[in-house]
Amino acid sequence: MKYMMMFWVDESGETTADEDTAMMIAVKSWVDQMTERGVLVHGGALRSAGEAAIVHVRDGEVLVSDGPFAETKEQIGGYGVIECADRDAAIRVAAGHPLARTAKVEVRPYWDAPWDH
Repeated sequence: MKYMMMFWVDESGETTADEDTAMMIAVKSWVDQMTERGVLVHGGALRSAGEAAIVHVRDGEVLVSDGPFAETKEQIGGYGVIECADRDAAIRVAAGHPLARTAKVEVRPYWDAPWDH
């Protein structure tokens, strides 16, 4: 089953260049390991929520809101799609991600849409 991992990060957090480098190395290692094991389907980092937009259409009018959108320090900073046997396995994979030590990782199963069959 596929699961989406969403990494909730505090964009206002202060880190040193050395801490950033160490995290990037750890994440790269995790990505390589999960790719080799066939667990990681795809994923990526996202730019700041301040660069995002929400688009919706109401009564035929396109409405655009600039981000960030939630009144919270945490924003989704990246994502990963993993393939695991069950929720417990997905949680173990998420707990092993280096960002789980500094961010929150939301693990959500994909919806099995009827048109996907």
